[in-house]
Amino acid sequence: MLQDIVTALGLVLVIEGLLYAVLAGPMRAMIRAALEMPETQLRISGVITIALGVLVVWLARG
Repeated sequence: MLQDIVTALGLVLVIEGLLYAVLAGPMRAMIRAALEMPETQLRISGVITIALGVLVVWLARG
């Protein structure tokens, strides 16, 4: 299980690094937009993202 967690964290870092390397300008704009969003909207987006992530893992792992 620990190996799965470390693998997942590594993949997150790879994907995030790719986004910043390939789409630096749009990522900067997205960060600016996030800074201007109300906290409630950011929290709702976070909860939705968590739910989608759990669903993807659940479907992938069966």
